[in-house]
Amino acid sequence: MEKPEQDFVVEYPEDFDAPHRDYAELRHKCPVAWTNSLGGFWALSRYDDVKRAASDSSTFITSVQNVVPKVAFTGRRPPLHLDPPEHTPYRRALTPLLSKERADSFEGVTREIVRELLAPMVEAGGGDICERFGSYFPVRVFGEWMRMPEELLDVLHERGRAFVLAVHQNNPEGMKETSLLLYEMARAIIANRRDSPQDPAIDPTSALLAARFEGEPLPDELIVGTVRQILLVGIVAPMVMTGNMCVHLCRDQELQAQLRGDPSMLPDAIEEFLRLYSPYRGFARTANRDVEMNGRTIPEGEPIALLYCSANRDESVFPEPDKFIMNRPNIRDHLAFGRGPHNCPGIHFGRMELRVVMEELLAATPGGFEQAGELTMSRWPEIGALSVPLRFLD
Repeated sequence: MEKPEQDFVVEYPEDFDAPHRDYAELRHKCPVAWTNSLGGFWALSRYDDVKRAASDSSTFITSVQNVVPKVAFTGRRPPLHLDPPEHTPYRRALTPLLSKERADSFEGVTREIVRELLAPMVEAGGGDICERFGSYFPVRVFGEWMRMPEELLDVLHERGRAFVLAVHQNNPEGMKETSLLLYEMARAIIANRRDSPQDPAIDPTSALLAARFEGEPLPDELIVGTVRQILLVGIVAPMVMTGNMCVHLCRDQELQAQLRGDPSMLPDAIEEFLRLYSPYRGFARTANRDVEMNGRTIPEGEPIALLYCSANRDESVFPEPDKFIMNRPNIRDHLAFGRGPHNCPGIHFGRMELRVVMEELLAATPGGFEQAGELTMSRWPEIGALSVPLRFLD
């Protein structure tokens, strides 16, 4: 089928606000849009369309391409690379270990990690909240949850950042090379658990090894793929969200002071931050048949990016969408954690981590903080800040 003319072009460098202006224009003029950028893909920008594609796993599948740009060159990584019902045993094995009760039980150690990592920044009077803090704290918290040997945490931080950098540079060879190193780590963790089994009720790798599908163990290579997936998936979004929230609070000193004075407001504030600054725009689906959406036909087999960041600013759902409004009546309708069978299973850990980070950062900066340099922005599939220099005020 002949491709349509381009409706938009992915351009770099971006600034903090430009993508949101661009996606607002797409929502109004071309909500189902085609681009030749990043290998060519369709983009859905309106709330109802994104929610439909995320929720209908029988039509919009993830097993062909699950992210834009396509970065899976080294094997299938459940659960995201499988469609229901094949993905279900992997989710079933991991979901109990990501429950709200489980996340709450990690709050104490998360707070210790956050305080430890913030201390050098406080002493120095500031620094890059993403590079010096945000890139480390989710690795440390994830390591606790994953029950990883401490000596592997620095390795994971190094390899994870190298993979993310390769993705943002659209460097396929770099993606392959760094992904293979992460696979190497996954195999080492699995070999350790086979030699020294742990309780599947508390250890994710052991839970995957104990899981059964139709009475049979999960395939070895797909267990490797799952561990490889979870080595990275919970690391990038918390860093980007931390940067995004800090940029907003630098711009709105009144809100910053209000939250510092009343930390009980933070859970509601974080929901609005998640709506405003959803850190993903590149999660993708592929239609397994021709699909009509908003008067356009998306052909079978072509990648479709779900612009969660745009859907969450759809004015037909969220009035005054670019404005921070505490306690929006429908705030729980936001799509920052996705929808449907592939919604983020780490939703409770994510909320807990962001709340603790903001509680501790605000408490550690009684004089406030402000932006102290230029931002560096992420590229697809994330959206937001990768570098946010801060100055802590007296």
